[in-house]
Amino acid sequence: MLDFAALTPIYGKDNNEKITMYKTIATALAAALLFSNTAGAEPSPGSHATFDWFEYTGRDPVFEKPVDKNSYRNPILAGYYPDPSVVQVGGDYYLVNSSFSYFPGIPIFHSRDLVNWTQVGNVIDRPSQLDFKNLGISRGVFAPAISHNDGTFYLVSTCVDCGGNFVVTAEDPAGPWSDPVWLPEMGGIDPSLFFDNDGRAYIVNNDAPAGEPLYDGHRALWVQEFDAEKLELIGPRKMVVNGGVDIEEKPVWIEGPHLFRRDGQLYLIAAEGGTSVEHSQVVFKGESVFGPFKPWNRNPILTQRHLDPARDNPITSVGHADFVQDGEGNWWATFLGVRPYEGDFYNTGRETFLMPVEWRDGWPVITEGNEKVPYSGKRPALKPQPEPPMPTTGNFTLRDDFDSEKLADYWLSPRQPQGEPRYSLDSNPGSLTLRAHGDGLGDRARPSFIARRQQHLRASASTAMHYRPAQPGDRAGMAAFQNDAHFYFFGLEKNGEGKTQLIVARRAGADQPARGEVIASAPFETEDREAIELRIDARGNRYDFRYRTGEGWTPLLLDADGKVLSTRSAGGFVGAVLGLHIYREN
Repeated sequence: MLDFAALTPIYGKDNNEKITMYKTIATALAAALLFSNTAGAEPSPGSHATFDWFEYTGRDPVFEKPVDKNSYRNPILAGYYPDPSVVQVGGDYYLVNSSFSYFPGIPIFHSRDLVNWTQVGNVIDRPSQLDFKNLGISRGVFAPAISHNDGTFYLVSTCVDCGGNFVVTAEDPAGPWSDPVWLPEMGGIDPSLFFDNDGRAYIVNNDAPAGEPLYDGHRALWVQEFDAEKLELIGPRKMVVNGGVDIEEKPVWIEGPHLFRRDGQLYLIAAEGGTSVEHSQVVFKGESVFGPFKPWNRNPILTQRHLDPARDNPITSVGHADFVQDGEGNWWATFLGVRPYEGDFYNTGRETFLMPVEWRDGWPVITEGNEKVPYSGKRPALKPQPEPPMPTTGNFTLRDDFDSEKLADYWLSPRQPQGEPRYSLDSNPGSLTLRAHGDGLGDRARPSFIARRQQHLRASASTAMHYRPAQPGDRAGMAAFQNDAHFYFFGLEKNGEGKTQLIVARRAGADQPARGEVIASAPFETEDREAIELRIDARGNRYDFRYRTGEGWTPLLLDADGKVLSTRSAGGFVGAVLGLHIYREN
């Protein structure tokens, strides 16, 4: 074991300088022991990469305007945080989002003021809970809904192509959450659990209509009673909304439903119109949980689809709302929306927004007329809380020096890891070490890739990496990733001629090679222990790739097509992520 104390006289009197030198020595010595059960084993060159830090900076112009102490900023969760569901327990609020086939899954946030949110964990944090093997990035966990009753937290959701509808429970929302209890009798997606005043519970969700669908996108909402102790559905299942607000107008994709009461009146809210620019939120009143439900004649209660798409800094595609109250009984809605940089092109995914709910003659309204979803508004009537240690909105810089015992909760990977560990924070304390694996970014598998969400249209991500490829095909570096068929890789690779080079590789469709096509390269040879710093800059629809080994950043590729990483080009329901990757052929 390396005795750092014994080295103190060697490296001068400055503690920061000592720490830097110690990390350099530790990086070199730990290679021989990395992930090995046998001390003194020969290192495998190119089998691992070590990253000293990772830094993310967001600088969207729309966030530059200060927000005063009586106001809040939208979105409250910037970046890929779609399908928000929120619950109030006393003075605490908890919010969850869809995560699809990323692991860990279903991030859960806590707040006491509905403005400042701190991630306290992930509901799906054990590989044994769900299996995302071979799933597309936009399959997996859809639209979780969180609720609370008699000291227990409940979460219902759908694992699409991986088991169907399920429920998990916890005493503490930070976890641990139980293994899924499956609900095989219920088809469809987007279940939501409602506890009525008499203590009985019900699940409402989206499914196919009774009989044959009348048109493409024809769906329905169904209700069935739920035993909250046995965690099972009971009694008959009934269709309560067919198609949407007006079946004669062929409404599409009624989904994301929630039941609640206000002043004794039962309400049903749901999204309608699909998750793109036609998205909206609609409301119904019910005589009982099993209907009939009457739509408001002034629906939708939230949409931006009729506004000029050329307006400045548009927020579009809004819907999938959930309601909650503040400290004075005022109602608020959390919902998803997107911030395109051009037309319907956006890379940041669907984000979580907050707006007040106004009541008109017994009906809720979020936007009306030509009202725009604002980038700021008056805060809820709750005592302001300190800003979270991990910012979720506005412009910020966040640096991870990998000096904690575990990765921060915002890090995620495509699908669950299986078998040997892919990363270590112990092999080189104060650094992250990734182990090479035969799954690549384009293999629809489990690559050695950890990433964080791109939360800004204009953002930078950078790192310092120690790595030397040893055999043809070895590569390590950074990636900007939307899905298996749409990504950029930026880093070191050994080519077929045995030469080490710095490359940018792009995959812009499933018809292209799984490793992507090299679109920029330069020879690269340095000392083995020398770090290379890599930086990816996002500028809306353009991405830049720079590197340095000393002073000053050198561009390898500027003005790369950022639309490759947009949801419009790539499809699906997620946003781009930026992170660290290593690959070696098996």
